[in-house]
Parts: sequence; C-alpha cells; structure tokens
Amino acid sequence: MNVSPLDLRQQRFRTAFRGFDKVEVTSLLAAAAEDYEQALKEADKLRQDVARLEGMLKEQHDQEKGLKATLMTAQKLSDDIKANAEQEARRIVREAHSRSDLLLEKTQSRLEDIQREIDGLRLKRRDVETSIESTIQTLRNTLEYVREQEAREREDKILLHRPRHAVDAGDDRVPDWQEVSK
Repeated sequence: MNVSPLDLRQQRFRTAFRGFDKVEVTSLLAAAAEDYEQALKEADKLRQDVARLEGMLKEQHDQEKGLKATLMTAQKLSDDIKANAEQEARRIVREAHSRSDLLLEKTQSRLEDIQREIDGLRLKRRDVETSIESTIQTLRNTLEYVREQEAREREDKILLHRPRHAVDAGDDRVPDWQEVSK
C-alpha cells in the first residue's frame, strides 16, 4: 500500500473510548507527512540527479567511444601513412638505384668511347709523326742531294774553266777539252 503525504494529512481515525489524543495524533501525522513529503521531494531530486548523471555518464561513454574510434582511426591512418611512406621510400630508392645503374652504364659507355677516341687520336698522332719524320727525312735527303748536285756542278764548272798547264803540271784531273767530249 502506497501512502502519500496527502493521505497522511487527510487520514481521520475513529474515536474510541480512551483513545489517543487527537491533537497529538494529528500533529504526528502532519509531521510524518511533512517528513515523508520532504523525503519524496529529495528522492525525486536524487532521481533527477541520477538521471542527469546517467545522461552525463552516457554522454561521457559516447565521447569515450568516439575518442576511441577517433584514436583507432588515427592509429590506422598513421599506420597507413607510415606504410605508404615506407613503400614510397622503397620505390624512390629502387628508382634511384635504377637511374644510378643506367647513369653508370652510360658513363662507362661514354668512357669507353672516349678511350677509343683517345687511342684513335694516338694512332693518328703516330701516323702524323711518322709522316712528318718521313717528310723531314725526304727533305733532308733531297737537300743533301741538291747540295751534292750543286757541289758537283761547281766542280764541273771549275774543271771546265781550268787552264791547260794544270794538266802538264801533273794534275790528276782530266783536262777540260777531255771533259767536254765526254
């Protein structure tokens, strides 16, 4: 049986012989009703506080779930970014190695081409040196021949212009008139 404070205030007892003092009973019932009403108000206030706190707790739980979800999403995003960065770094390193290998091959090929050019130029230089030496030797020989020819021609001219008495004096040379007849 639920008794409200109003029920306590309106309650009337029958009077009996030698019964309780009506004023005392009424004042006790009024005090009990007042205490009961105060207890109900406080219980109602506490229920409201409990409901409010439960709402706040639910809100906190929801926020916590949201934060956990956000944290999990951020962690997953961080892991994905890290994995993508590592993958990109590996790709960049692979490309750099490929480029460096290609560049090294091109450089090696160019070095070989330059070495061949240098070897070819050395051969040409030797050929030119040999040709120049040969030309110099030919010019020397020609110069020597020309000088010998000039010397012979001078001697021949000298012999042609010599007087006859040189023949009589015992000169070993052939007389001019004999030279001319040759």
